[in-house]
Amino acid sequence: MGNRKHPNPAKPKQDRPSSPAKGRGEPEAFVLRADPDPAADPADVHIELAQLLKAVGACDTGGAAKHVVQSGAVHVNDAVELRRGRKLVAGDVVSYHTKRWKLVAPPPK
Repeated sequence: MGNRKHPNPAKPKQDRPSSPAKGRGEPEAFVLRADPDPAADPADVHIELAQLLKAVGACDTGGAAKHVVQSGAVHVNDAVELRRGRKLVAGDVVSYHTKRWKLVAPPPK
């Protein structure tokens, strides 16, 4: 054993950007998808909260999204949201841990 060096010696600390505190920083844009049905009302473009958490990769499954939302860890427009079926529309800002997403309307056709 003697003087063997560890294969991954500790590296000196480097200046790392700190992660933004909850609710701080510019939110990521999440573009809503328009309904492919031409008869659908364009003002009715929305996504449910649990679906958004799955789409952005914050949760792997709907069950995981359900637990995250019901635990009170998700904020919509700076208010705790406990309804996983909450319909989100363009302009809403969703926060979970240190991540934020702002919903953006789909581009006009």
